[in-house]
Amino acid sequence: MFHYSNNYYTATMRYTSPRPTLIGNVQADVCVIGGGLAGLSTALELVSRGRSVVLLEAARVAWGASGRNGGFVLQGWSEGLSSIERRCGTEMARALFKLSLEGVDIVRETIDQHQLQGCAPTSGKLSVLRYDDGDSLQRLRDRMAKEFNFEMEYLDTHAIRARLNTERYFHGLRDSHGFHFHPLNYCLGVADLIEAKGGVLYENSPMIRVKSQGDRHQVVTQQGVIDCGSVVHCCGGYGGPEFGRLRRAFLPIATYAVLTEHLGDRLRDTIRTTDAVGDNRRASDYYRVVDGDRLLWGGHITTRNVQDEKRLAHMLTDDILNVFPQLRGLQIEKAWSGLMGYARHKMPHIGMLSPGIWACTSFGGHGMNTAPIGARVVAEAICGESDRYRLFDAYGLEWNGGPFGPAAAQTVYTGLKLMDMFQEARSTRRAAKH
Repeated sequence: MFHYSNNYYTATMRYTSPRPTLIGNVQADVCVIGGGLAGLSTALELVSRGRSVVLLEAARVAWGASGRNGGFVLQGWSEGLSSIERRCGTEMARALFKLSLEGVDIVRETIDQHQLQGCAPTSGKLSVLRYDDGDSLQRLRDRMAKEFNFEMEYLDTHAIRARLNTERYFHGLRDSHGFHFHPLNYCLGVADLIEAKGGVLYENSPMIRVKSQGDRHQVVTQQGVIDCGSVVHCCGGYGGPEFGRLRRAFLPIATYAVLTEHLGDRLRDTIRTTDAVGDNRRASDYYRVVDGDRLLWGGHITTRNVQDEKRLAHMLTDDILNVFPQLRGLQIEKAWSGLMGYARHKMPHIGMLSPGIWACTSFGGHGMNTAPIGARVVAEAICGESDRYRLFDAYGLEWNGGPFGPAAAQTVYTGLKLMDMFQEARSTRRAAKH
């Protein structure tokens, strides 16, 4: 039996009773495999369209990365817009960006419409620059407004440091469309909505294999079988070889988070904003204030999942003090990790794998908005409403490198860290001269 990990979200989660394990044979229009945000969103979209849905979760609902992440719901994708433009062209990049905004709206509207409890949505996200190049941020602001019809507020050094008491940050852009929230409580609320609409959720029911014959599919677990017309794979970083070529197209990448003790006025004097914050580094620090005076801080990516809480606490404390040395002496109360599924192209796998078999997965570190919109376009396709899933045709199942993939990914990450260090050191030297 799986149990939720010890982290901030599970310590503040709404009550949820365990769902049953699948035993015996059942039928449904659609079987959704995976009970994270992608699977839950897909199931909700489908039951809202009148389809009968059974969802299988190998552990507990939102047990994986969906229930233990930073809680940022923001525009965009894990892949940057410039790279999307180079691969797909400007018009396609605009269409994909618009989809990402719709994903943010889906989450916000679901919370508001159904009054989901414990989600605590808070508007605003600051993207901060760790070196002195305000001109580039202003050009980005202007470009986003002109080419993507998306407004952001530019903040100069004085404005940024009035909000964040550190000399590490020089400039920033504020996104007022995005927000941050309690992702586990959101997922648990969506699970309740699915059941209220007639959907069925099974926990501790890992899929073993899928057998297809004609237009029917059988999803096999240890103790049961689901006979259905369509299957949607919504595995994340915890998905195993049972997902076949889909699993061979993404890498499980670990990221980490900590929760500090209550810091009182020390934190209020340090972080003078309710906005979530993320820096511009390739593997950024990201953080937000929770419970009024506690810091929830995330960062680092590795291909080997570090689960030693003391080591994680030490590692991320160093990151916090690098930005806010005035918080020296703080204590970490909780430290945890999560596995994300990253494709080589850093875009999700959304589309048809074979007749009646769909993928809605590999959202990387940017799934809180992209999983809900991925779920919607897959549901639209299954129900014959649209072919918006074809917007992702350029991002297929590229091989993840097999046994060499993790080592290659770690090497790339190390190189990006060195580039960040060089860029920041150069900016610090320039600032010292002036």
